[in-house]
Amino acid sequence: MESILKYTGKYKFEADNGRNHTTKYSSKGLEGGDENAATPMEIMLQSVAACSGIDVVTILGKKRKNIESLEITITGERRDEHPQIFTKAHLHYVLKSDNAELKDLNRSVELSQDKYCGASAMFKLAGAEVTWSAELL
Repeated sequence: MESILKYTGKYKFEADNGRNHTTKYSSKGLEGGDENAATPMEIMLQSVAACSGIDVVTILGKKRKNIESLEITITGERRDEHPQIFTKAHLHYVLKSDNAELKDLNRSVELSQDKYCGASAMFKLAGAEVTWSAELL
């Protein structure tokens, strides 16, 4: 796996993953910068939710559960001192399905968090507390 990042000015970078997908990064609060893109730490937090979300959708699909919608809200806390790593993250999954039960969602999230999600595992191995909750609409 390889990505190439190019500085585009005003504290912004563009990353290319080699498959024609571009991610833009920026910084907030730096003089001369702007907020036209997410910060690297925001993207890192979002990546945990995206990684787990892909797992959950895959697992529910294998169980033949319909997904009308799945929304994941992730919140994170970072320490004050540098480097300002994440110390906590909480994911809240909200599934709308006509044939899934809460136990299906809970089991899918458990498998994602305990076995499959590499992004979440990286947070945990770095010492962050990762918790989750789930609800079925």
